[in-house]
Amino acid sequence: MEVHDYLRILQARWKIVAVTTVVAVLAALGASLLTTPQYEAKTRLFVSTSSGASVQEIYQGNLFSQQRVTSYTELLEGTTLSQRTLDKLGLGDLSAVDLAGKVTASSTPDTVLIDTAVTDESPERARDLANALSDEFVVMARELETPEDGGPPTARVVVEQYAATPSSPVTPKTTRNVALGLAVGLLLGIALAVLRDRLDNTIKDRNAVEDIAGTGVVGVIPLDKARHEEPAIVFADANSGDAEAYREMRTNLQFLEVDNPPRAIVITSSLPSEGKTTTAVNTALVLAEAGHSVVLVEADLRRPRVTKYLGTLGDAGLSTVLANQASLEDVLQPTRFDGMWVLAAGGLPPNPSELLGSAHAREVIEDLRSRFDYVIIDAPPLLPVTDAAILTSIADGALLIARYGKTTREQFARAVGNLRAVNAPVLGTILAMTPTKGRGSAYEYRYYYSSDKDGAAAVAAQTSTPATQRVGAPAPTAPASQPTASAHSAQPTASAHSVQPSQAPVEGPARPQNGHRHAEPPATQAYPAPSNDAYHYRAADQFPPAPQPASERYGSEPYQAPQAYSSAEPLSRPVVHAPRRPVNDSGSETGEDR
Repeated sequence: MEVHDYLRILQARWKIVAVTTVVAVLAALGASLLTTPQYEAKTRLFVSTSSGASVQEIYQGNLFSQQRVTSYTELLEGTTLSQRTLDKLGLGDLSAVDLAGKVTASSTPDTVLIDTAVTDESPERARDLANALSDEFVVMARELETPEDGGPPTARVVVEQYAATPSSPVTPKTTRNVALGLAVGLLLGIALAVLRDRLDNTIKDRNAVEDIAGTGVVGVIPLDKARHEEPAIVFADANSGDAEAYREMRTNLQFLEVDNPPRAIVITSSLPSEGKTTTAVNTALVLAEAGHSVVLVEADLRRPRVTKYLGTLGDAGLSTVLANQASLEDVLQPTRFDGMWVLAAGGLPPNPSELLGSAHAREVIEDLRSRFDYVIIDAPPLLPVTDAAILTSIADGALLIARYGKTTREQFARAVGNLRAVNAPVLGTILAMTPTKGRGSAYEYRYYYSSDKDGAAAVAAQTSTPATQRVGAPAPTAPASQPTASAHSAQPTASAHSVQPSQAPVEGPARPQNGHRHAEPPATQAYPAPSNDAYHYRAADQFPPAPQPASERYGSEPYQAPQAYSSAEPLSRPVVHAPRRPVNDSGSETGEDR
């Protein structure tokens, strides 16, 4: 691993490092606060021998003193001196072993000085113990160095410095402990983050998706918390990161196969809760935004969610058609979005796989393909049931979704294998719910200014085409009585060069229309003034008829521009007869005539 790999791991798993560091610091701080303060009192002893008359005797005396220092250090930490000190002070609550554990004696090499330190919970008692211990050692050293015959001692010990009352404890060292806890927590957190990243087998980048599926990634959809409350994106006025990601995916879908682009697309995933239904809904919406006629098929006959997200009726739908209880014209429903229709799941059948694998299901898909530009199918997950694999085999292919940080490599590989087993093509993959920051993040471009938004909204409101005039999925004519000839004659006569106000568009998201699908009529054409009783309110609970197939919608006759309604006869252009030239009877023309 290189440096940028570690930086990527720290950026993606900074929470592990932060939590571990905080726990280590709190542990160090807690240990320091719970530790009883200890005070230390120090004394210094000087060891010497009797000086000789010559230099040689003085040198040997110094060597003897240094050798004695090492031995005296061991005696100072012994239990014998500790017991004598306790007897001198009259301390019965402390044993010789405990006092010996509190005594520390050390000496600097090549010197005759001994530093003695005694620690205790009380600063005064630590001072008294250190001074009494030093005094008793002076006496004990004299007794040990004095010969039996009563001669002078070979070495003597002098207390060079007595202990003073310590003002601050030596333990705990809170600042040092917290600093050590911080360092240990950082190192331990980094180690845990790296270990967690190495053991994590979930999908977190597009390279892993492409390697497993063997196809490209057609879309990377960022996580947007607003989709939990409103799964459907209103693309007419949406410039968020996920809206732009769906627009990019729409472009990629159009270039999957340039010669024969897929039109019946199954959207599925490995397991539930990976965002397949939300992706299917917004994929259909983004295709409808481009001016295409789209039908969204709720083919998840076990756990349908499309009707809930779009607010449509779900009592009758695909299962009703497959059971030969209704026709497509009876159950297709328009949505509040231009160019988008929904085929709900209908009642939940006991045998979804058998219904979806029937020949009638194939006929329904082909019928929808002939009626609409795109057929988006929301299918169940691949691993729990086999419905999605069956649907993909009768469609043009599938878009397989992998959820960032949840779908494992093994699960995604098994889902791809289920499609390959039935020779179902995988058109591409979608990496959904990626974080907006860190590893696998999706880019978000906001190239919109407030004035531009206002201008774009005004243009969209002026150029939007009513839902009843859509070419891709025209709504049925309202059930109203047609105006009679007398009614037409009662209308004011329209001039051939005048234009009457057009019908007001229906309620819905305003959006600019495509030029080749929603062309404005020439200025020289006129429309009749609408009759007051020509349009009536339609009940929302009625199933409108489905759009007719393209062969029935467009006849073989060439397109004729609509003419203005007028009682006057159309004016014809007068013919002007020019005078004829005189002809010479001789059959020859003069030079002037030529």
